[in-house]
Amino acid sequence: MSCGEPHETDCDEVLAEVWLLLDHECSEERDAQLRRHLQECGPCLARYGLEEKVKTLLARTCGGDRAPDELHQKLRDRIRATVLEQAQVTVERTASGTVVEVNQTRVETRRRR
Repeated sequence: MSCGEPHETDCDEVLAEVWLLLDHECSEERDAQLRRHLQECGPCLARYGLEEKVKTLLARTCGGDRAPDELHQKLRDRIRATVLEQAQVTVERTASGTVVEVNQTRVETRRRR
């Protein structure tokens, strides 16, 4: 999804990380970038609002039950993996360090005059 307007952070990237934002899983810097995008992009803000309502509904219907820590960690790991996959980011840990590869497709549109 893209609103067609130029942004510092791409709409698809923001939407891929919306659950991380809702769960306060982002760094302060990334949180600020995502929120800045939401302030200037109506379609993404609407999608964020929908996801926020779903999260609230899930919390309410689960009665406050908390998953076991092991399950909680497995879900977090899977969500992170899915977000990285959707954002086309690969992370490889080696003996000498960590390698991060970001595959980006850049699409430019020209405004009609």
